[in-house]
Amino acid sequence: MKRLAPSMLSADFAELKEQIQIIETSGAQYLHLDIMDGHFVPNLTFGAPVVKCLRKHSKMFFDVHLMIEQPEKYFNDFVSAGADLLNVHVETVDDLPEAVRQIHALGVKAGVTIKPDTSLSAVYPVLDQVDMILVMTVYPGFSGQKLIPEALQKIPELFRIRQNGGYRFDIEIDGGVGLQNLRQVMETGVDVVVAGSAVFGAADPGQACQEFLTIMQEYDRA
Repeated sequence: MKRLAPSMLSADFAELKEQIQIIETSGAQYLHLDIMDGHFVPNLTFGAPVVKCLRKHSKMFFDVHLMIEQPEKYFNDFVSAGADLLNVHVETVDDLPEAVRQIHALGVKAGVTIKPDTSLSAVYPVLDQVDMILVMTVYPGFSGQKLIPEALQKIPELFRIRQNGGYRFDIEIDGGVGLQNLRQVMETGVDVVVAGSAVFGAADPGQACQEFLTIMQEYDRA
């Protein structure tokens, strides 16, 4: 089943509880939480205490995207706060298989992320271990950027690798996805779509969720 993961980074932080409940009621299955430290990316967002507060108000799958240096130091904090999956950047860890092992040892799913200019080969050592591979189609740090077409081209290649190797990881895309290019994105074989400003920036975030899901469901395969 194709899944929509609205990115909380684009939500109105004064109305977080209400906005999250709107998208959950409208059918969004995942909530994408961008954790930024002001070092790996030029922005600073929020930490585990905010995730813990939100967990009380939602049953959505919490997809926690760690855009931070030394992410291993914070695995336990975010799992304790209610994360269902921790997604780490290959660019921030010295031993990727060990990072994935540590996440799994905490009882949650493990994902790895690559920036637009990072080769897919960086994830090869963990193809048989990870639950998700996230392909960034913008440079991480800010919402509202335009999708980078060259980065999008990595997804069909990753889809073929998964098919040919018999792997079971989900493929996620993050960056510049909106209703105007959603069908192009879905044609690549992606499973999970992160959408920030296209959902939370819409006049009616609930309706935006429903419009995304209507299109995405066309690409569900048995």
